[in-house]
Amino acid sequence: MKLIEPSMEYDEQIQAYRREFLEQEGSMDGCGSLRRFGNTRDWLDQVEALKRPETTPAHLVPCTQYICVRESDDKVVGMIQIRHWFNDYLEKYAGHIGYSVCPSERRKGYASWMLGAVLPECRALGLDRVLISCDKGNEGSRRTILRNGGVYESTVREPRNGDLLERYWIDLTE
Repeated sequence: MKLIEPSMEYDEQIQAYRREFLEQEGSMDGCGSLRRFGNTRDWLDQVEALKRPETTPAHLVPCTQYICVRESDDKVVGMIQIRHWFNDYLEKYAGHIGYSVCPSERRKGYASWMLGAVLPECRALGLDRVLISCDKGNEGSRRTILRNGGVYESTVREPRNGDLLERYWIDLTE
């Protein structure tokens, strides 16, 4: 497995990943605005802009986007995003990290691996701890967070859709 920044080299796979989520009406957490982009180049332009504070729109925060590639067949199996700091919404609901695994590739340990692999990047950004949330009923995501040192803090109701979100903190100072 490897985490890399997305590029046009993975154009077809990124779009296949997107289509699989759209077909299954799945939540594309950790993919930025990929759901809206049928053109990988447009998505990559946004990913690039969001890497720097000076090119990040005021309602968003800078973030780093990764794709998770299975090295045996060079397939994109997951995506994960680090938000460099909080805006009001991220602080209350979404957290520092969002991730997803392609529906056809779930239950293989990829989410746990991705989260563990991205934590050193969070430390490099100067974060002492990270907040991650998951839907109350998402047992797989809960286990992923707990495996990586997550400590439950609270459950909140997301105001837009009413979902219950569990909030977990991972300490990066140990």
